[in-house]
Amino acid sequence: MKITNVIFGLIIFVIGLSTHAQEKNKKSVDLSNLPVLNNRSEAATISDWLITSISANANVYASQDKKSIILYNGLIRRSFRILPNIACTDLTNLTNNQQLIRAIKPEAKITLDGKEYSVGGLTGQKENAYLLPEWVDKMEVGKEDFVFSNYSVSDLKPYINWKPNNWAMNKKQATGKLLVFEFTSSLPELKGLKVKVNYELYDGLPLITKSITIENTGQRKIKLDRVISENIAMVEEQSAVEGNPDKMRSQHGFYIETNYAFNNAMNYELSDQTTHWEKDSIYTSQVHYQYKTPCLLEVYPDKAPGIDLKPGEVFNSVRTNELLIDTYDRQRRGLMIKRMYSTIAPWTTENPIFMHLVSQNDEQVRAAIDQCALTGYEALILSFGSHLNMELDTPENHQKWKTLADYAHSKGIKIGGYSLFSSRRISDDDDVIDPKTGKPGGAFFGNAPCFGSKWGLSYRDRIKNFFTATNFDIWENDGPYPGDVCASTTHPGHKNLDDSQWRQMNIQKDLYRWLNEKGVYINAPDWYFLDGTHKIALGYRETNFSRSREQQRILNRQNIHDGTIEKSASMSWGFVPLTVYQGGDASAVLEPLSEHLKDYEQLMVQYYGAGVQACYRGPRLYDTDTTKELVKTTINWYKKYREILNSAMIQLRRADGRDWDGFIHVNPQLKQKGFIMLYNPTKEKITRTINIPLYYTGLSEKAMVREKETSIKNYKINRNYDIELTFTIEPENYTWYAIE
Repeated sequence: MKITNVIFGLIIFVIGLSTHAQEKNKKSVDLSNLPVLNNRSEAATISDWLITSISANANVYASQDKKSIILYNGLIRRSFRILPNIACTDLTNLTNNQQLIRAIKPEAKITLDGKEYSVGGLTGQKENAYLLPEWVDKMEVGKEDFVFSNYSVSDLKPYINWKPNNWAMNKKQATGKLLVFEFTSSLPELKGLKVKVNYELYDGLPLITKSITIENTGQRKIKLDRVISENIAMVEEQSAVEGNPDKMRSQHGFYIETNYAFNNAMNYELSDQTTHWEKDSIYTSQVHYQYKTPCLLEVYPDKAPGIDLKPGEVFNSVRTNELLIDTYDRQRRGLMIKRMYSTIAPWTTENPIFMHLVSQNDEQVRAAIDQCALTGYEALILSFGSHLNMELDTPENHQKWKTLADYAHSKGIKIGGYSLFSSRRISDDDDVIDPKTGKPGGAFFGNAPCFGSKWGLSYRDRIKNFFTATNFDIWENDGPYPGDVCASTTHPGHKNLDDSQWRQMNIQKDLYRWLNEKGVYINAPDWYFLDGTHKIALGYRETNFSRSREQQRILNRQNIHDGTIEKSASMSWGFVPLTVYQGGDASAVLEPLSEHLKDYEQLMVQYYGAGVQACYRGPRLYDTDTTKELVKTTINWYKKYREILNSAMIQLRRADGRDWDGFIHVNPQLKQKGFIMLYNPTKEKITRTINIPLYYTGLSEKAMVREKETSIKNYKINRNYDIELTFTIEPENYTWYAIE
């Protein structure tokens, strides 16, 4: 009986401590410095943010009952109950009033020394299909959860201190607010560990960027096994009684992109390494009989971090960009994603006009620089196969290329070059070690260097030294780190297999950010845009450039159509082989240029007309005065309409060689609201009447349209925001229209 009383007393004591901790937490939260979000602010009329600027700026508010902190910018509202722990209770897309969460989950989950802990959140929600506000007051803090201790609000600061050194559609960094929640643990084994959950809300976008910071202020090393930096019980997109969850739709109202992507796919969705749509077994009222509906979003890298967090070290998670989508329409969805890039990664709107030179000596470089200057080109990139070697870390090599860079700059031309990292063998000591065999191999490209090896770290330093010493402006980095894991235990840049991907990834990303902040423009065939790269391939098969010029024209326009739906033209490069590339015969190349002027013009116009820079790869841009005038005329045309040609694109009809194809650029902020490019691939003159969609031009009643430099015609816009356009195009030719 006495023992029972003692146990009962201890239980009461523990409950008292928990209650005391929660009461203490209540007293420590001061929301008096936050403005109160009133109902009138929330009820503001929402216009289409893709067309009209939103008047409300991003800010952090207190709810009227002072129980919640709210992120709000007129397009998105995300609310957090602050007591007895931080819990996200509301995530609403205000453009369509769609509620996206159905249950409370932790703000994050971290696995330390093999044990998982929740950061924030509340327990006790019985029904997980929906959430009622009155339930929250009765919910509790998990016994071993990290608990909210403080918050801070500040203006958004640039993630990368970008230096725009080229023409760019947007030279402004994003603005908004940063909300940081701080959490601590009362468990003795986690003493000194601080967790911060960071929310960045942007002006003018239904976008939040979330990340986690973990700081070890304790005295011992902690093994950080996994960090789930986002954890949301999403409203399900599909209710299926049975079925494979891998084939079920996840949340289409929510676009997720993190800065942890690689796969050489030239496509984010296929490069994504962090987005996981999981089942939620405690959601017992779902339709699926086996509780396997993929309605729980978790964000974490599959093969990372696996790192030791030493005393004094800080861990920064992946950055998760959460864009709220109001449509299933792929075209509109793509416009939203492209607006996201141009806002939060404005360097992707840089779009210099460049040539790809294959050089054997310095004189060829000077001659190409001269041709660029005389035709209006802005940059020269020494292509693969040239005599440039960035890895040669000697004063003589640096001085040689600095002299050529100085010459280019004296002509107003930027200069850059090609360097290969992966898909090459270095040595047994420096290559990626396959965990299955314990030997070199097993990499994405078969054999590849480890970025954490002595050679890999030296490669990073040699590239930095080259750009510092030569003042080169552009880096074309082929075969960037593609996510290879490495089982070596002797490489200085990582400990072992556990942390190999995370450490190598950070080496690559740190190098890109360093170059970006130095003003270097970066072409890289993998998805590192959010860490500083500027351009990636449209997506093409290289051997297609050994096909005939006629075939290339059609294939290139297909690539442009497909490759610019979810990424902008300025983020994309195409290819024009001036000389033999990947095999092929004389029918595939443009040299001698003067003998193929029609094909040369057509290939330039279809790329520049799309706002896409192609790699014009060869020894020269022109061979005769006539060729030079053709190049100058085309470049001058592009520069005249450069802003609208670099604006968002609406695909009208994909090239198939059977009939017309084309697209329209749209921008409601410019004088020229639209720009139509139309092509006739057939061998007969065609006349067609088609509907041109003008909704995204911002025009609603009439449009002033002119074909090329002819007189303007007025068109009435119908109730679908279309105009009916009749056009005629000569065989294997093109035309264009400007809209005001």
